[in-house]
Amino acid sequence: MISEELQQLLLQYCEPEDELLQHIDRETNLKVLMPRMLSGHYQGRVLSMLSKMISPQNILEIGTFTGYATLCLAEGLSANGTIYTLDINAELEDMVRENFAKSPLNSKINYIIGDAQESIKNIKETFDLVFIDADKKNNGTYYDLIFDQVRTGGLIIVDNVLWSGKIVKNAQDKDTKNISSFNDKINADQRVEKLILPVRDGLFVIRKK
Repeated sequence: MISEELQQLLLQYCEPEDELLQHIDRETNLKVLMPRMLSGHYQGRVLSMLSKMISPQNILEIGTFTGYATLCLAEGLSANGTIYTLDINAELEDMVRENFAKSPLNSKINYIIGDAQESIKNIKETFDLVFIDADKKNNGTYYDLIFDQVRTGGLIIVDNVLWSGKIVKNAQDKDTKNISSFNDKINADQRVEKLILPVRDGLFVIRKK
């Protein structure tokens, strides 16, 4: 969505990427299909900053992938905080657990493999921050499932809401229509304040009133 030149400038003026995150980025690009799903340096710093601003006790992440965003979000957790991160891809589990084990934040991470809709029903927590970055057709379903568990003033952040610019171009493929419908759903929801940040593929930042 932005030029390579501007991207490099943005990276120049944000916090550096630590060695573990660099390792996860490199390993994901070398070994995993669709590595562009990884949040990456700049978006990772945005997620870290938002988390640190509210110092959450409980975070829910829907869509772990290789754990990059998980660790970025976990940086803002309060002293006794927990991040629950859900993913259905058991093939990546060993790699992800190995990545988490290298982090000083490992004890704060509850990594759950399985169907996210079922996993959510089994987590009896109130969340300060939720990050939705999984199968895009179910964004609305996840939003509805977790909404009552988000505290007043809590944040729900949804990734890929600009869908490589296809939303702007009003593309008519099924995936773009699904994301556009979700965006319209949030725009009409009077229970929240909302804005889209044009970070990478678009982050919808939603604050529960």
